[in-house]
Amino acid sequence: MGDHNVSKIIVESIYNAGVRVVFGIPGAKIDSIFDTLSDHPEIKLIVCRHEQNAAMMAAAHGRITGIPGVCIATSGPGASNLATGLVTATTEGDPVVALIGSVPRNMNTHRTHQSMKALEILGPTSKAAISIDVEDQAAEVILSAFRAANSYPKGAAVVSLPQDVAKANSKFPAFEAQAFISPRFGTAAPEQAQKVLEMIKSAKMPVLFLGARASSPIVVNAVRNLLSKFPIPTVETFQAAGAVSKELVHLFYGRVGLFRNQAGDKLLSKSDLILAVGYDPVEYDTFIWNPTGARRIVHIDYQPSDYGVTYHPIAELLGSVAENLNFLANNIASGAVKDQTDFLQNLTKEYYSWQSLPTASRFTEDKPVHPLTFITELQKRLSKDTTVSVDVGTVYIYMMRCFFAYEPRRLLCSDGQQTLGVGLPFAIAASLTQDPPCSQKVVSMSGDGGFMFSSNELVTAVQQKCNITHFIWNDSSYNMVEFQEEMKYGRSSGVKLGGIDFAKYAESFGARGYRVENGAELTKIMDEALGFEGVSLVDVRIDYSEAGKLAGDVIAEGWN
Repeated sequence: MGDHNVSKIIVESIYNAGVRVVFGIPGAKIDSIFDTLSDHPEIKLIVCRHEQNAAMMAAAHGRITGIPGVCIATSGPGASNLATGLVTATTEGDPVVALIGSVPRNMNTHRTHQSMKALEILGPTSKAAISIDVEDQAAEVILSAFRAANSYPKGAAVVSLPQDVAKANSKFPAFEAQAFISPRFGTAAPEQAQKVLEMIKSAKMPVLFLGARASSPIVVNAVRNLLSKFPIPTVETFQAAGAVSKELVHLFYGRVGLFRNQAGDKLLSKSDLILAVGYDPVEYDTFIWNPTGARRIVHIDYQPSDYGVTYHPIAELLGSVAENLNFLANNIASGAVKDQTDFLQNLTKEYYSWQSLPTASRFTEDKPVHPLTFITELQKRLSKDTTVSVDVGTVYIYMMRCFFAYEPRRLLCSDGQQTLGVGLPFAIAASLTQDPPCSQKVVSMSGDGGFMFSSNELVTAVQQKCNITHFIWNDSSYNMVEFQEEMKYGRSSGVKLGGIDFAKYAESFGARGYRVENGAELTKIMDEALGFEGVSLVDVRIDYSEAGKLAGDVIAEGWN
């Protein structure tokens, strides 16, 4: 065995893992990785403006491609700035490997420049946090980090690289690509699968409840296979958006989350057998949608359920979610839900009722744009293959409830941590993972508050020649907080913002800026911005006067 430079081992490992784009910010303690990356012909380095955004781009890369996204930061505050992005990824099941620099080993017990116990800070945000303390560990530690990030439940893994180790040599080279491939799962125990099959056959109102881990293409194909053979009502969480195809949309009863007041919530309440597929309680707390624990639930996932008072499945199918769904599809007789036609028809009318509201087609010169008007017009202009990333805020509730998505991982949000600022970084990652990169329009959306958490990455998008249109729903406040405060206290506090000309702001970064003051201006400017090749930003004055309705009329347990 010859000598292999540690930085080259790490970069070669990244390549062997299938990664072709990495996100980061350089610094003296990690610059050897950046120097090595500059010589690699097939890995593109995206220099970001803040480490948190680099981590969120890596998370979106991992979610979209299924290959762990990679972010790189230097020691000290560079490492600690990753924390929010990494905990978001870990909470929401996005595979990420973070590389952080650290001081030389002979200085790690001393007070020195940028010395920090970074792994103690980042450890709770990730699945694994490891330091390469010895040169000969390098290949194994990097491989272990990728395998940890990509095993269920997926999440972030952090590798700390001391400055002196990065420049040293190891006698062990990087592992080959085969080592980075995660092992496949099989079907559940036959007796359990047969038991669930009989439950479905005898149920009067089985419902398919799809969670975040049902959003991968392989699982989505299995979901559609099952629905084509046994058409049962289906509900998605926000992160499962797009699992139900356009051809199967007649079986779709919406997305649920946050507040228990949707048509999908009524369907779950009525069901006598809920097939929870890839569901994670972090998406939608079980005590909200199943407060008494009375629902009969079958848990279908890669891992055991988070068993408790309000979530105790009567059966669990553990293993490959896709293979377990295909087993059910291949062994169940064709048919539909029994004796529930009137109920389901009424529920369908209720789900689509917002589309007939006057606010869904309001184009007036004297009022701001209503959210439902905006969604109606945006839906008309995008194909099912367009990626739309949505930041957290009132905009996220409206979009995740009302915007139709027909392909998996085309409607992206942060649902577990509800992290402000993800909209633009997610869009940049989506644009860069296209083949070829930046070849198709990506749409991102945020409120005026959330946008400023990551607005500095506008210049990153421009410099990378991304094709992104970003819409800001602007009411000069943190409205998602505001309307909930008003419900609780009869007033709001600490939510007022304003003071930014977003169109000029965008232009200062080299993007095209637009402003929509009222409903009458919406469609013309929307068309122009979406038709612009490159980065455009549209500041939309939004009408949140009805936002309180998003949390109203909570469904009582025992609804019928």
